Amino acid sequence: MAELEQALADVAAEMAERVDRGEVATYIPQLGKVDPKKFGIAAVTNDGRVILAGDADQPFSIQSVSKVFTLTLALGKIGDALWHRVGREPSGNPFNSIVQLEHENGIPRNPFINAGAIVVSDVLLAGHQPREAIGEILRFIQFLADDETIIIDREVAASERATGYRNFALANYMKSFGNLHHEPELALGVYFHHCAIAMSCRQLAMAGRFLADGGRNPATGHSVVSAERARRIGALMLTCGHYDGSGDFAFRVGIPGKSGVGGGILGIVPGVASLAVWSPGLNENGNSKLGSIALEKLARTMNWSIFAP
Repeated sequence: MAELEQALADVAAEMAERVDRGEVATYIPQLGKVDPKKFGIAAVTNDGRVILAGDADQPFSIQSVSKVFTLTLALGKIGDALWHRVGREPSGNPFNSIVQLEHENGIPRNPFINAGAIVVSDVLLAGHQPREAIGEILRFIQFLADDETIIIDREVAASERATGYRNFALANYMKSFGNLHHEPELALGVYFHHCAIAMSCRQLAMAGRFLADGGRNPATGHSVVSAERARRIGALMLTCGHYDGSGDFAFRVGIPGKSGVGGGILGIVPGVASLAVWSPGLNENGNSKLGSIALEKLARTMNWSIFAP
């Protein structure tokens, strides 16, 4: 325990000294207002220990990290039928690219790029009004984190909707192929709002515990998903969780992870811990620059790569 506490403290101290912190996501105006000097990191171990450093209790917009939780819900609703509408392969293209959709008949490469997550949102809409689907997603995340204070940042959601022209294009394109069952603006309403959920590193690491403990909530021992499903979600995080930077993240860090353009990353060390890191500045692939570096250093210090002997 002392080793992990020291490792997090050392990583946070080193990141505080970094000058090159990447660039915040200005294409969503509300995200462009965030202080790039912020850095937080949290680890929640499977035996219930919570270790924090830096700005680990400050909420931020989790953006695409939310796609881990919407994927979990969608698989719970329709199971493997989801894979008829969304693929499981890395995209190799930017997260908001429309190019592959034309070649692949409106089937997104994976559920973590924007097009794939819009289809997942469409799945969660079935039988619901958008606000009901949004409420279900929020309650699920609150349940996982054991924290009812988690909210949706309405200003961020409105900012995304006002500037989300590419996402509207993706949704309309998939609708033309019959891969959206609801009107595009309804699926996008769900999508924009779940991306605008605000969480701290502590809350995010708590919410990811079930993936680190074989699908169980380690605090209660109750199953959230099967162990097999937890492994498969983790596999998708490893191969697709950082867009066209996923291979580099797997190479350097070696654990499943999901990033968001708000600067957050959820990392999973199977059998050990759930990790969350936040640094708003992004690298060229749209992933947290310092967050990626911090997780690489932490994984090396703790020998946490899933490829370690």
